[in-house]
Amino acid sequence: GVGLFKSETRDTFLKVEQRGDSFALACEEGVSTGKLDKGCLVFNTEREAGYVAAVVDGAGRAAAEPQGWAEGFLRLCPRRDEYFNTQQVMALCRDFVHEELPQQLGYSKADQAALLSKSVQFFREKDSFNLGEFNSEVMAQPEVIESFARYKADYQQAHEVELADDFAISGDAVRRQARSLKSVIKLDKNFHIYVHGDRQLIEQGTDEQGRKFYRLFYQEEK
Repeated sequence: GVGLFKSETRDTFLKVEQRGDSFALACEEGVSTGKLDKGCLVFNTEREAGYVAAVVDGAGRAAAEPQGWAEGFLRLCPRRDEYFNTQQVMALCRDFVHEELPQQLGYSKADQAALLSKSVQFFREKDSFNLGEFNSEVMAQPEVIESFARYKADYQQAHEVELADDFAISGDAVRRQARSLKSVIKLDKNFHIYVHGDRQLIEQGTDEQGRKFYRLFYQEEK
């Protein structure tokens, strides 16, 4: 393979020199060996498809152009494998639930949290993804399925990506993406409700004093 490495930051270190019976300290700047700013390994495999590469961009989030190293200079694009497909479809579900459901179908926070929980559960329990099966088990309602199809088409066009309807599910991608699909209802600064299961066990209402409330039903306390 071929390695490309780029150092953008310099660290200050102390240089100690002995001068006779005493020591002198001086501050100098250099490149740290403890971290890598930017790096890329290009492996000599899959030449016909453009080779396989692994990339690190430690300064990406702080940089003015965070995509400059991977996309602008290296001209890399993600591999269309099971990890990519799983990651993209789970991101699609997250954005659909947060952006589309409350606006188009008036879903409450509890409804959104329940649907996110069902989505994550589907990806965790299945070995492969099938769009028809996902719609039947997770989206369920015809109006939700229709809205999801429209949102998926717009999402693909906006992100310039083609999402597969059938693919093997990557466990690594599920574990990583599940962090951003947490089904949480945040109530002011006082409470967070984590929804992991049956939506029917949560009730929402307003009391005589105009205060909003959630009522939770459960079998046992752990």
